[in-house]
Amino acid sequence: MLLNLSEVFKEQGKVEQFCVPVEMESAKIAGTKYSIVEKEDAKWILTNIEPGRAKIEGNVKLVFDAPCDRCLSNVKVELSLRPERYVVPPENLNPEDEEVDDLSFMEGYYLNTEILLYNEIMENWPAKILCREDCKGLCLVCGRNLNEGECGCDRFVPDPRLAGIQDLFNACKEV
Repeated sequence: MLLNLSEVFKEQGKVEQFCVPVEMESAKIAGTKYSIVEKEDAKWILTNIEPGRAKIEGNVKLVFDAPCDRCLSNVKVELSLRPERYVVPPENLNPEDEEVDDLSFMEGYYLNTEILLYNEIMENWPAKILCREDCKGLCLVCGRNLNEGECGCDRFVPDPRLAGIQDLFNACKEV
């Protein structure tokens, strides 16, 4: 959804609040599409902090359905996002201004809330998603979920650094 910031930029100290429904149904992260299963309306506060400069603050809670990185069980990933950005109107845009954030979510005087939320999701996405801290994952031989019980497969993997010594032992057995 697009929010018009032109009124906020005009009057110093002006504050506007919006409650906007989140329109996105999923997010694509690192080539994988994750569905949003629960979402609240996004609350936005737009504040003119000085002439030609505004502060954007948001608050939204999203819950995604994602597979566990070890056992592939479905996990609910909850993100409580609180974006905070500083923006300037298009005529004041100076690429060398280090205090102004990346403005990919601005379209002239309009704030594209979906792009801003997507950027926040990307920044806050967990590096590893686990169904529980002690997740045992899948058996490398048969693929059984080891959290549900042992499968009885021989999963011994010799240390590859000692493979040369193993070759010597095998050579001695042949003599």
